[in-house]
Amino acid sequence: MSEDLRPSGDITTRLIINNKKIKAKIISNENCIVGGLDFAKAAFKYSDKKTIFKIKTKDGKSIKRGKVLAIVYGKSKSILKSERVALNFLSLISGVATTTKKFVNRIKSKNCKICCTRKTVPNLRALQKYGVKLGGGFNHRFNLSDEILIKDNHIAIDGDIQKLVKRAIKNKKGKKITVEVDNLNQLKKIIGLKFNRILFDNMSPKNLRKGVKLSNRLYETEASGGISLKNVRKIASTGVKRISVGKITHSAPATDFKLDLY
Repeated sequence: MSEDLRPSGDITTRLIINNKKIKAKIISNENCIVGGLDFAKAAFKYSDKKTIFKIKTKDGKSIKRGKVLAIVYGKSKSILKSERVALNFLSLISGVATTTKKFVNRIKSKNCKICCTRKTVPNLRALQKYGVKLGGGFNHRFNLSDEILIKDNHIAIDGDIQKLVKRAIKNKKGKKITVEVDNLNQLKKIIGLKFNRILFDNMSPKNLRKGVKLSNRLYETEASGGISLKNVRKIASTGVKRISVGKITHSAPATDFKLDLY
């Protein structure tokens, strides 16, 4: 709201003389998984604590185009001031939830999880990860402090995957350890060491299946890289337990909502 109002406030709405009380409804312009209703409510309350925001559905629900999500009742200037920010929250979170649900539905598996990544909008990660949960997905680590994730560039810089993993095990301090590999030779160098998860990056379904077979009894398995709605079911069929998908946050289209007076 500060971003939208600084430095001079809503200079257009200020032109309106009659600050009468009005009713408005928020409507979805498309089918979606709805998310962000409490954030929208907070945006309206920011402008006027007396504004009434009556929720007509709930976060995580699948709704049809034309569905009324909420009724807003309050002073006209306050509603106009908060309208765009409120709809932006709904558009962002619902967009992530809807995209995530498409991936979850596509794999049709109770044994494989769709997970998000850190490919998020700066300062809005918590909102996007919330949207992932609403869509039936799961959150990966929130930030770099949550767990040790040894990736390709760490390995390239250090030069020895086995020594790097052993160093991680020695210094884990209660944190989980995930090791990314992009070929089976890398996997064979570290298999048997005591860490938590193998992340197979950009591997063909054939090699991924082999890697899962080698790793399943020892580690949780995860696949990433180039995951799309076209190939995600094939990836899931390899037996991998988790699939991390950047698209569900960084490429989720915003859901279209509108606020109509009545």
